[in-house]
Amino acid sequence: MSKDIDFNEIIAKYKSDPFDYIDVCAVHTGRVQFKVVLGDEVVAQSGEWNQIPGSPLYEINRERNPKLIAARTNGTISEIRDELDGQFVEAGEKLLTIRHPLKKKEIIEGILREVLVLFSAPESAKYFFAMDIQSRIDKKGARSVSIEQGDEIITMSLMKRDTPVYYNGEGGVIHSVYFKPGVSVPQGEPLIGVCPTEKLPLIQKIITKVKADWDSESLS
Repeated sequence: MSKDIDFNEIIAKYKSDPFDYIDVCAVHTGRVQFKVVLGDEVVAQSGEWNQIPGSPLYEINRERNPKLIAARTNGTISEIRDELDGQFVEAGEKLLTIRHPLKKKEIIEGILREVLVLFSAPESAKYFFAMDIQSRIDKKGARSVSIEQGDEIITMSLMKRDTPVYYNGEGGVIHSVYFKPGVSVPQGEPLIGVCPTEKLPLIQKIITKVKADWDSESLS
């Protein structure tokens, strides 16, 4: 993380376009029929147990087995490939884009991912903190735990085999944790975000400024 980061520029970028753009792709091969049009508002699944389904986005039919795909995020349909309606598509084909309005918490997380030192998953696997790291987190919280390059910080569980993972980034405190123990993480996704100790006041400045600038939003 550089001292030369222009926090005002980063925040201005989010203020000018406070949205995330989420591409929705075909879950498998089949014939697609859209259930939305450009500009439609959609909502994600909700309820205490996510028992209320999200807005239907499209139906995909393979071998006379139709499957309805619902929205997993709130937002507006900002792009839709109408030319694919009624057509056969391959798995992974981009079908539409949802423009999701960011809340303050999401904006803060997005900014932090730009300025923290991210340590990513080396393989698609399940991850756990090393026992001594987890013990320190349990006692005082992640942000009290300092790590250095070469430290064994995480255990990777893959194919019923556990492998130690060593930190290879800039030393600092564990500021953000992006994984849940025992839940599979795709390769390349961040596991933790590390902040050099001397930069902690700058990180707090970011959070404080975003909260002030987006005071009309509720921070959840």
